[in-house]
Amino acid sequence: MSTINQESLSEEKSLNFLEEIIENDIAQGRTTVYTRFPPEPNGYLHIGHAKSICLNFGLAQKYGGKTNLRFDDTNPVKEDVEYVDSIKEDVHWLGFQWAEEHYASDYFEQLYAWAVELIKKGKAYVDDQNQEEIRQGRGTVTVPGTNSPWRDRSVEENLDLFARMRAGEFADGEKVLRAKIDMAHPNMLMRDPIMYRIIHSEHHRTGNKWCIYPMYDFAHGQSDSIEHITHSICTLEFDVHRPLYDWFIQQLDIYPSHQYEFARLNLTYTMMSKRKLLQLVQDRVVMGWDDPRMPTISGLRRRGYTPESIRMFADKVGVAKRDNVIDLGLLEFCVREDLNKRALRRMAVLDPIKVVITNYPEGKTEMISCINNPEDESAGVRQVPFSREIYIERDDFMEEPPKKYFRLSPGKEVRLRYAYLIRCDEVIKDTEGKVTELRCTYDPQSGGGSSSDGRKVKGVIHWVSVPHAREAEIRLFDRLFLKEDLDNLEEGKTFLDYINPDSLRVVTGYLEPALGEGTPGEKYQFERLGYFCVDKDSTPEKQVFNRTVTLKDSWAKLNAR
Repeated sequence: MSTINQESLSEEKSLNFLEEIIENDIAQGRTTVYTRFPPEPNGYLHIGHAKSICLNFGLAQKYGGKTNLRFDDTNPVKEDVEYVDSIKEDVHWLGFQWAEEHYASDYFEQLYAWAVELIKKGKAYVDDQNQEEIRQGRGTVTVPGTNSPWRDRSVEENLDLFARMRAGEFADGEKVLRAKIDMAHPNMLMRDPIMYRIIHSEHHRTGNKWCIYPMYDFAHGQSDSIEHITHSICTLEFDVHRPLYDWFIQQLDIYPSHQYEFARLNLTYTMMSKRKLLQLVQDRVVMGWDDPRMPTISGLRRRGYTPESIRMFADKVGVAKRDNVIDLGLLEFCVREDLNKRALRRMAVLDPIKVVITNYPEGKTEMISCINNPEDESAGVRQVPFSREIYIERDDFMEEPPKKYFRLSPGKEVRLRYAYLIRCDEVIKDTEGKVTELRCTYDPQSGGGSSSDGRKVKGVIHWVSVPHAREAEIRLFDRLFLKEDLDNLEEGKTFLDYINPDSLRVVTGYLEPALGEGTPGEKYQFERLGYFCVDKDSTPEKQVFNRTVTLKDSWAKLNAR
């Protein structure tokens, strides 16, 4: 498994192998391109699913085709309408619209009829063995399996038992329906795979109408065939399923959909297992499926990621035939690139030191013109209040600075962003020696970026007027895991042992007044600090902001120490 970082990704675009297949199909006269996105509604979609969504919908769009959204709702124990609704919201948010909405449960009657057809052809049988007996009977990669003692039941007996399974006469696990293929097949999935199992549980769409449910391998290919899917695109782990996919279609002599596999998305510092993400939610390690630290699409959306940034990421990652690991920094790079163009600039101070400008008139307030977005002239300017007392960031002051320190220090000057030059004259500390206030003077002739005598300073820092500052809760999110490769854990440890204890830090921020106008989901660049968005927990009385990403990748440097 190789690792890819953003520097190694070429900007030159060529056809990926799926595009080559489609273009060859078109050249052969097969002009229709019909794809599908088939999630199981047993959890929230994550960034890996986003790549699949972009691929399936993107291919259809490129070649004038269509994409269906089909829910693989064949296990009522794990599935819920909450997940269905979240999946539809995520696909829409990413910017895509499906041609038709389907559910595997739409086809239960047809799938049942096809199962009966296979029984009549002598290609399926009812097995009384339990799950463990079936597992042991399959053999190993080097040892062939053994036939079930029920494999040679008559067609009539199998039809009767299968009908009684549907009627609810048997308990969960008491019987299964298996395909009759070859117990010595080198592909173990072809060793009489299970087609139906008994599950007495209410289904979110069909209620209690059914108590037998098709397995993925029996439902998937046939559902593709019913919808005339031309290119059924799956991740690489399903390549061993393809022979079975084809076998069912051939035995039933139905529309020949075909499966193609691409490498799934593996991301550093990121857990992609839906089961383990569910554990994080259930164990309350995170606030929920949409926690901004989660790799779910809803979590990324709440954190402040844009659909454009995720589509850019999917495009840069591309489509490969073998597994690789993508640097999380590439995803962060994409959102920085996108937000740099669209996010309004604002000033906020998250760790304040109060500055009193002693020669600035008491009670005076003036409005300073500030640029909303230097990347977008149409964004215009805003007016920010300036007064005698301001907040600056604590790390923008150092009492005993090293060489080449260009921010504020005793006797030195800096420029306040968009405003004046100030010089630090006095440092005030509390009884523990912590700096609590700075006394400074300003040059009244230095406003607007110039000084009266033409002198220049290298340091420019941001600020917020104390009497006009709005307090807000600032949630500083970082990576949820400390370990880069969560597929290879140290012996005796679980993925929970690598939770980053500093993945969330909450501070009180002091914001310029314009930030009070932000509504949930609105995105900003806090100048010199990073990109932030308004969280859904905000109220008129108390705003909450989430940090989407810092302005620079500080994580790599921090963890290299």
